[in-house]
Amino acid sequence: MLISDFHKLYKLEGSTNGVIKAFQDFIYSFYNRKKRIFPFRENVTPYKVVVSEIMLQQTQTNRVAEKFLEFIKKFPDFKSLAQASVEELLSVWQGLGYNRRAIALKKIAECIMSEFNGEVPRDLKALTSLPQIGHNTASSILCFSYNIPTYFIETNIRRVYIYFFFSGRSQIDDKEIMEIVKISVDKNNPRDWYYALMDFGTMLKKKHPELNKRSAHYRKQSKFDGSTRQVRGKILKLLLEKPLSTKKIVNKINYEEKKVLEILNTLKKEGFIQKEQDKFFIKN
Repeated sequence: MLISDFHKLYKLEGSTNGVIKAFQDFIYSFYNRKKRIFPFRENVTPYKVVVSEIMLQQTQTNRVAEKFLEFIKKFPDFKSLAQASVEELLSVWQGLGYNRRAIALKKIAECIMSEFNGEVPRDLKALTSLPQIGHNTASSILCFSYNIPTYFIETNIRRVYIYFFFSGRSQIDDKEIMEIVKISVDKNNPRDWYYALMDFGTMLKKKHPELNKRSAHYRKQSKFDGSTRQVRGKILKLLLEKPLSTKKIVNKINYEEKKVLEILNTLKKEGFIQKEQDKFFIKN
C-alpha cells in the first residue's frame, strides 16, 4: 500500500479497525526490513531502560549509543549509580550535554534504592514521582522495561502520526494525535511497536524534515554556540581537570565575567560544584 492509498482509505473510513490494521502493517513492514540496532534495545533490563531514556532526552540516538555501553560498564546497576560521586558521573557523561540529566539520573537511582528496594516500579504514578520523569518518560520506561502498553508521544512518534493521519493540516495538537496513539498501540507487543514507530519517524525526518513544523507544539531549537548551555559545559569540563578560580575560568572560556558568575552560582545550587576559598571544584 502506498501512503496516498492509505490517506484515501482513512478519509473514506476514518479510524476503523481495518484502517488501524493497515497502519500497523505499514509500520511493521518497514521495521522488519529496516529496524535499527542499539545496545539499549538488546538484553533489556529496567535499569538499562531508565539510563537510556534519560540519556535520550534531547540527545540524538547515535550519540547515546556510543556513550551507553561505557556508562553501563562504569555503573552497572542502580546501587553503583546511587553511590557514584558527581565527579565520576560527569566524567563518564562528557559528550552527552544537558548535564542536569546526569544529576537527575543519580537522584533517580538514589530514590529507587531507598524507596523501591532497587526495583523500577510498575506504576506510572510512582514513576512520575522520580526526578526528571514526566508522564511521557514514565510511560516509555514502563513500556520498554516491562512490555506494558502505555501511551506517549515523542518527536519521532509525532512525525509518524502527522504523516499518516493529518495530511494537509497544520497546527496539529498532541491531544488529537494521542487519540489515535491510544487506539493504534499494539497491546500484544508495545515495546516493539514503539521501537517501530521511532524507526519509521527517523526515516521520515530525512525524507520529510518539515513534518514536525506542522505540530502546534513545534519550537525552533535555539542556537548552541555562545549559549548558556555551551558555557556550562565548558566550565564543567575545565573543573573536571582541576579546581580553578573565577578569574581563571573567565580567562579560559573568554566569556563575560558577570554571566560566568551567574552560571557558577547556578551550578553550585544545582549540586554540580562547590567553592572553597577562591576556587571552584566538582562536588564530591
